[in-house]
Amino acid sequence: MQIGKHRLQNRLILAPMAGVTDRPFRQLCRAHGAALAVSEMVSADTSLYASRKTLKRLDHRGEPGPIAVQIVGSDPRKLAEAARVNVDRGAEIIDINMGCPKKKVCKVAAGSALMRDERLVGRILEQVVAAVDVPVTLKTRTGWSPQERNGVRIARIAEQAGIQALAVHGRTRACGFAGEAEYATIAEIRAAVRIPLIANGDIDSPAKARRVLEETGADGLMIGRAAQGRPWIFREIQHFLETGETLPPPTPDEIRDLLLGHLEALYRFYGPEHGVRVARKHIAWYSRTQPGSHTFRQRINQARTTQEQNRLINDYFNSLSPREEKAA
Repeated sequence: MQIGKHRLQNRLILAPMAGVTDRPFRQLCRAHGAALAVSEMVSADTSLYASRKTLKRLDHRGEPGPIAVQIVGSDPRKLAEAARVNVDRGAEIIDINMGCPKKKVCKVAAGSALMRDERLVGRILEQVVAAVDVPVTLKTRTGWSPQERNGVRIARIAEQAGIQALAVHGRTRACGFAGEAEYATIAEIRAAVRIPLIANGDIDSPAKARRVLEETGADGLMIGRAAQGRPWIFREIQHFLETGETLPPPTPDEIRDLLLGHLEALYRFYGPEHGVRVARKHIAWYSRTQPGSHTFRQRINQARTTQEQNRLINDYFNSLSPREEKAA
């Protein structure tokens, strides 16, 4: 899959998710087969870039390229300036957020709220594309509501403005994350434009990945919530697409070791105190399908130190894997 001058190793992309796709998680997903990992969205207001939170979001040290940064806002000039600043900081792809359905984003006419103003969409895309010499991509939904699915028109505007790739989530803004994603609109967009198209929404298994590719004709797949606590999903999907074979699920020991490595990266990135707090949601995701996970999560959410988190994780996952001496 090609985005501008960047040739990706496959067609699997980690979706940008606020509070989730920080540098440790992006690096982890890349190591497990994602060809691209898009950063958490950063504001178009560059005056906020000195804040601790935004500085962490702008930290790409040690990441494999291409570095993709998502920007969010509604003012064309501010978005163009944010694109320039992020390119100066190392971004090799700029992604524009027109897909976020959250109220705090939409109430300031950003994210998926922009889809209601197609003229503004055109001005934003044209100014951002003109502002930087790296590929600019766009993430949208299928429309504002089921009665206002204008994804095809937005896609045509994007192509005309010089957008290099388009990712479409198979729900409208009004749908949020409720119900099931629909892919018919994505297929219509595929028929309407020639730029690379990436399908997004409810892709949670290798079989589902293949079905979405077949139904939409998309060039790539973007995976978000299904990768939470399951970064190996990229490896599973790529193997299935290449061979038709399903990889065995990771053992509890493998999940334990992966989780502990992830947490160590979080502790280094955020510092021990904040890292412990950030780690809690990831621990919940890694353990959610395991026996006794509810009780385990209740206990580990009380942990206040890195050492305590690690001890409880070892105890829990070791209890799920029968040792040789027990078998004997």
